[in-house]
Amino acid sequence: MTSFRTVSAGGMEVFYREAGKPGAPKLLLLGGFPASSHQFRNLMPALADRFHLVAIDYPGCGNTELPDPANWEYTFDHLAEIVDETLLAIDFAGPMGLYMQDHGGPVGNRLISLHRDWFRWQIIQNANIYEEGLTELWDGLRNGLGVGRSTEPPIDVLLEPETVQAIYLTGHPDPAKISPDNWNLDLHFLTRPNARTAQLELFHDYRTNIAMYPAWQARLRRDQPKTLICLGPR
Repeated sequence: MTSFRTVSAGGMEVFYREAGKPGAPKLLLLGGFPASSHQFRNLMPALADRFHLVAIDYPGCGNTELPDPANWEYTFDHLAEIVDETLLAIDFAGPMGLYMQDHGGPVGNRLISLHRDWFRWQIIQNANIYEEGLTELWDGLRNGLGVGRSTEPPIDVLLEPETVQAIYLTGHPDPAKISPDNWNLDLHFLTRPNARTAQLELFHDYRTNIAMYPAWQARLRRDQPKTLICLGPR
């Protein structure tokens, strides 16, 4: 059975889901844009008999607090700090596997850098650490963002209802099997005050992830962790 909890971390209330039994192998589930831990609602009970699982809502996502971007930096460094503080606060530490999807990749790789001794194995679902994996959709993020906002390409389209829905449906052979609850919940959270600004700030910060790709690649070549990769067109 999955439990739904909050804990104080980084000066805010952080929401997380937990399933399985303490003492079982740990698996940290790190989701991506524009979702929350809700994306793991079916996976967690399916794995609860074999793993101790935790999935965290990042600041600005899901049921975790949404600090005002005027006073709180929405960067991947900051997200990783909050996730780290949350894990320590709930005593979810030590050897574990990481499931990283989309934004979960940059967050997870920063955690690995902080706690190399925790990292044992990984599942990668469309969480990129190679520039070759950045398709035309991401050209603006790769080449333009952060250089000068007056000349940057518009990225607000990534937050529009049609785009959020397309994240779930594009390429699926039977869209009727995908619940609209997915994108409707994401869109609900995106209507909160400051939510869109928070997500745009993270997109602007994405270039910092690309700068770290060589270091992350070198670590993988050195450590060669057990890895399962699920990757489709982005």
